Amino acid sequence: MDTIIVLFNRDLRVHDHPALAAAHAGARRVVPLFVLDPAVPSGRRGPFLLDCLDDLRASLRTRGGDLLVRDGDVVTETMRLARETSATAIYTSDDVSALARDRARRFEAERIEFRAFPGVTIVEPGRLTPSGGGDHYRVFTPYWRAWSKAPRRTRAKAPSSIRLPPDLAAGTIPGHPSPLMPGGESRARKRLDTWTRHGMDAYADTRDALADDGTSKLSPYLRFGCLSPLEIEARGNDEFVRQLCWRDFFHQVTHAFPEITSRDYRPRGHRWRHDPAAERAWREGTTGVPIVDAGMRQLVREGWMHNRARMITASYLVKHLHLDWRPGARHFHEHLLDGDVPNNYGNWQWTAGTGNDTRPNRAFNPIRQSKRFDPDAIYIRRYVPELADVPDGKAHEPWTLPTPPPDYPRPISLGPPGG
Repeated sequence: MDTIIVLFNRDLRVHDHPALAAAHAGARRVVPLFVLDPAVPSGRRGPFLLDCLDDLRASLRTRGGDLLVRDGDVVTETMRLARETSATAIYTSDDVSALARDRARRFEAERIEFRAFPGVTIVEPGRLTPSGGGDHYRVFTPYWRAWSKAPRRTRAKAPSSIRLPPDLAAGTIPGHPSPLMPGGESRARKRLDTWTRHGMDAYADTRDALADDGTSKLSPYLRFGCLSPLEIEARGNDEFVRQLCWRDFFHQVTHAFPEITSRDYRPRGHRWRHDPAAERAWREGTTGVPIVDAGMRQLVREGWMHNRARMITASYLVKHLHLDWRPGARHFHEHLLDGDVPNNYGNWQWTAGTGNDTRPNRAFNPIRQSKRFDPDAIYIRRYVPELADVPDGKAHEPWTLPTPPPDYPRPISLGPPGG
């Protein structure tokens, strides 16, 4: 082929990028493209995304190419560029969200070859199906067993050179404030190196310690594809690889159930309360339950929340306040640097009892969780300074003090159930 467009989306890297590698091998000229679609808000992820694009452009330029950036509808702008360059094909990385699948259908209706390659997950969604029937695994453990045995694709080499067609306007990556976490493949690869040397061995013992945060913080880079999940798997131990499997699990669930953002995966007849004041207190970190408030304030301040805190805060919203999981999931998705559809909404439905948890009535007791995973209340006081002078043993439940802190609320008192 003469010219192929490689449409980037959640795959902002040059290493182990099957679509880019195939275009490089099969065409004389390759046009790397990213389209900034104003109809798809990036939330708090905007500066991180733009950092990733800056880094990707630099990597492509060192190989003689460039990253073309356009603004507008993704299909419209890609097809416009295809006509401008006389491209014969569009290559991209396959994805599972309803938005990505709608784009794929629109491309397939165009008079141009359109190919979607693996690369967003380790095992492609839809490749593994239960022996007893069904189009996907609904329970994690049997999926983990099948996933662990599944053959892996060969990792693709980064192209040594990229040849662009002549006289193309590269387009502008908008200026942006410093992101909450620096983005891009080069930084992601350094973080992975540091993590595998200094954090991986202790992961099983420290992953739930709220104050220490013994997690890798690689998930924002995975969310934007700055790192290949296949490469991370090759460097991970069993406990860490299991978390990568959870990521693949929710991708295959979303592939089978793209309405995961709005409909109950397993409807169980929940009657959620309507309580805007309680929902606002949860979002703002003023529920009066310190571990919940600490997690919610960390989310807004850093665009990040420790995974244990995510489970505690989500469970508090749906199992203690009895509020609908959907606004909670949207709030997380807006603020999290690693917020993506499969993992965010899959985990929220798991917590709400409407998803893939085999124990739908499971609830996390926030006080018990707080005492277990933040015993010295270090995490709590880091994000809830109103409790700075409360003794360690009482910071988990300050309302039990003879004189509670005057500037910290008491726990929310629930009214009668709503509709």
